[in-house]
Amino acid sequence: MYPALTRCPVCNSEMNVTRLHCPSCDTVVEGRFTAGHFANLSPEQMDFIFTFVRCEGKLTRMESELNLSYPTIRNRLHEVIRALGYEPGKDESLEISDEKRRAVLEDLDSGKISAENAMRILRGEEERE
Repeated sequence: MYPALTRCPVCNSEMNVTRLHCPSCDTVVEGRFTAGHFANLSPEQMDFIFTFVRCEGKLTRMESELNLSYPTIRNRLHEVIRALGYEPGKDESLEISDEKRRAVLEDLDSGKISAENAMRILRGEEERE
């Protein structure tokens, strides 16, 4: 089986699914159905999503899994977010509590985290574990 086309090969408009068939019992359902949000993602973007889920959303784990730099992974994530119709960081709050900032700086001072990880956390790009 092949994945369903989501874009018209002639004009590039979004395609509608109009007929579904069950090969087991021969039931047919006709109407207009959308393919869903993920249907617009490329195969590479879907692979990225599967890796993201497998790595529990931890971009640092994805670095070693994909053998790519953190900025490259972040850019690919932003591409997926845009393909899903959202703007990355639009709803992001850059405010960080004084308590969290102090804790990050203490972890940095004691050597528990690197300066790069501290910056990522303070920018809201990474959660503390």
